[in-house]
Amino acid sequence: MTKEQTDSLIEHGSRRVIITITVVLCTLLELIDTTVVNVATTTLMGNLGATISEVSWVVAAYAIANVIIVPMSGWLSATFGRKYYFAGSVAIFTFASLMCGLSESIWTLVFWRFIQGIGGGALFATSQTILKEIYPPEKIGMAMAMFGMGVIVGPTIGPYLGGYLLYNFSWPIIFYINIPIGILATFLTLTYIRDNPYEKNNGSGVDWLGIILLIVGIGSLQLVLEQGERNDWFESTYIVAFTILAVLGIVGFIVKMLTTKHPIVDLRVLKKGNVAIGTIMNFILGFILYGSVFIYPIYMQHFLGFTAQLSGEMFIPGALLSGLMMPIIGGMLTKGTPPKFMITAGFLITAIFVFWSSFIFTTNTGAEVMFWPLLVRGFGMAFLFVPLSALTLGGLVGQEVGQASGISNMVRQIGGSISVAIIGVLNETLSAEHRATILNHVTPDNPALFERLNGMKAGLLSMTSDADHVAQQALAYLNFTIDKQAAILSYIDIFHYFTLFILVSVPLIFFAKTYKINKDDLGGH
Repeated sequence: MTKEQTDSLIEHGSRRVIITITVVLCTLLELIDTTVVNVATTTLMGNLGATISEVSWVVAAYAIANVIIVPMSGWLSATFGRKYYFAGSVAIFTFASLMCGLSESIWTLVFWRFIQGIGGGALFATSQTILKEIYPPEKIGMAMAMFGMGVIVGPTIGPYLGGYLLYNFSWPIIFYINIPIGILATFLTLTYIRDNPYEKNNGSGVDWLGIILLIVGIGSLQLVLEQGERNDWFESTYIVAFTILAVLGIVGFIVKMLTTKHPIVDLRVLKKGNVAIGTIMNFILGFILYGSVFIYPIYMQHFLGFTAQLSGEMFIPGALLSGLMMPIIGGMLTKGTPPKFMITAGFLITAIFVFWSSFIFTTNTGAEVMFWPLLVRGFGMAFLFVPLSALTLGGLVGQEVGQASGISNMVRQIGGSISVAIIGVLNETLSAEHRATILNHVTPDNPALFERLNGMKAGLLSMTSDADHVAQQALAYLNFTIDKQAAILSYIDIFHYFTLFILVSVPLIFFAKTYKINKDDLGGH
């Protein structure tokens, strides 16, 4: 694209404001829906008569559809036109939300969550591309900052919003709230967003084999990561079969994309600018972000007795701090601060949060103790999302932006899924090791244990006169306490591993090239 072509896509005045609000709102919707259902597991089991394994598919179906469609978003946008692809995706997402709320069985809900994921997959990557095109180069940093606010706020308020709505209303409302916003966003998209006339496919036809390989490879990988722990990983023939499909599909997809003339996902874009480094750092960000967010609510709800709503509230101050920091971050980028230095700072601050967290995990940690580490987390995240987008997309124009955005966003989601899967395996393994270590000290000649058991028996005897039953209850409670302590010790270990992972990964960022956000840079491509 020439400078004249790039300039012709820039919007001005109220039109640019409306488009910005529309795409940020759509991104917010998609990211909220990624997490809002997580807190509804128990409610869905009761209302739809489902098992925990069946309900897990409500989350998995959305994630699988999402991760399949995200890397294709650049190609789909060029094929159908930016305006109609984005509007169609919002409409699919909105209609699927309605049908999710109307579902009367768990598998009907799973089906419509998959359709909802197909619609939602476009919203994140395409929104990023639209914003990059409608702002002049000197204001792109601020545009990405506004986008970053949606990225951070969405996953943060999802669990809180879900908990609040479930407590005060019935479960379908968590889907119905999307409908009025989706209708408005569809109307605004059709009215204000323009197609990019320079982003068109060359009429080479549809690469059906590439699409099938993508669906089989990435879809199977996401399914294995989502369902592996619940099915005992490679003890399950079902998981082994989908792992083989994932490997064959991904290898076949990569070979096909690198050898075809007109790929649906142009992996060659990884050679341009900082796309490869940015994609790797997006994987690391997803790994750390989703992993820490996964552990904290479990710890707060299972071991401290927090409600889903209260555990969601704990993340809000950090998200607000990130939001307040976004204009500052955008201003720093606009003034020429290299994104790689900001990303380094963000990861180091996040490492502080992770390491600090390992020292506060106990069986009776108060909310006030967790407040400051989670605030530090929010501060660190502010230095990651927007600078990482600037780093990844710097120096790219036209279809390159959509392709790079789709690939990096897919990789971030996969990083998060891998993180959650690894946490599940580590938690099980480390908990067993810590339990064995604790049991080495649980011996009849241990005076502290003897005193603890007698204290529990005395307390229970004050409520009943059945001495045998009291002894059994005291031993059962002791076993529960040992399991809880072993689990918490495993979380501490996991956070130590996370800290090391961040520190080892940070030096990779210095391989990135420096692209200043200015007119000459964008105009020369």
